[in-house]
Amino acid sequence: MREELLRPGADAVEAAEETTLRPRRLDEFVGQPRLVEHLEIVLAAARGRGQAADHILFAGPPGLGKTSLAGIIAAEMEAGLRITSGPALERAGDLAAILTNLEDGEVLFVDEIHRLPRAVEEVLYPAMEDFQLDIVIGKGPSARSIRLDLPRFTLVGATTRTGLVTGPLRDRFGFVGRLDYYETADLVSIVERAGRILGVPLDAAGATEIARRSRGTPRIANRLLKRVRDFAEVRADGTVDAATARDALALFEVDELGLDKVDRAILRALCVTFAGRPVGLSTLAATVGEEADTVEDVYEPFLLQQGLLHRTPRGRVATSAGYAHLGVDAPEGADVGTIPGPGDA
Repeated sequence: MREELLRPGADAVEAAEETTLRPRRLDEFVGQPRLVEHLEIVLAAARGRGQAADHILFAGPPGLGKTSLAGIIAAEMEAGLRITSGPALERAGDLAAILTNLEDGEVLFVDEIHRLPRAVEEVLYPAMEDFQLDIVIGKGPSARSIRLDLPRFTLVGATTRTGLVTGPLRDRFGFVGRLDYYETADLVSIVERAGRILGVPLDAAGATEIARRSRGTPRIANRLLKRVRDFAEVRADGTVDAATARDALALFEVDELGLDKVDRAILRALCVTFAGRPVGLSTLAATVGEEADTVEDVYEPFLLQQGLLHRTPRGRVATSAGYAHLGVDAPEGADVGTIPGPGDA
């Protein structure tokens, strides 16, 4: 084997770094204080009874820590962790093979659980409720069903689209936790912790500059820190301070609100290309060269949260804040969206 094949590639090194940045215990997890408190009670009660923890579903936008929490649950319960995803389980037999190989108390993490095929999902029902697995042997008149006992395990599901999780599956989870976007102060702590792990010379102002442009998402904060680190090592003295962070993020096209190239393209399409007229999702996605699901699930939530975009019955429109952020005036007669107030229907 040639020597270069033995060396880990850039992707492998990046993945290894990402793994080391994940918190391993609840007391290391920053942010989501109410959710952490609830989990502490659920897990402590299960440990006290000597039982596997109840099944848990985590919901929320990508990058907020759902996978990290699954690993934390396994660590807190001193149990093994098996990881798979909804799209990977194409047939009922795929899930059956995983379930029959679980050991007592293990944690099975299914990412994007809303994408489970219906036939696979139905296998989960008796497994979650009765810890039993129904298997059909044979075909036609000679077919018969047998029921296998499974070890008691904890299923941890994660979804970015709660509405697509079917009612029968959602109701079988004993605890459903919603992860929200992080406050800047929590993101500063996350960036500082990642800086210590990665050995990045980082001051408080530099950490704050990265945190406030991270879209409330730890995964993005860690990614921006790595890119700022690269910039500091190549274009500066290696230390990440506020000025270096600003210069680096400007180079990588991340603006003061954390908007990237695609975010600004969406706003520009609404404000300039369509001159303030309401735009349908598929048309907007085609204009910026992204999939409709990506625009809806990845980019729109943050633009809505920042008050830059508004959904109307006729389509997407930019708000006055969106026009101001781009530095352009709203066209005459433009449908400028407004964010509904607490008393609005």
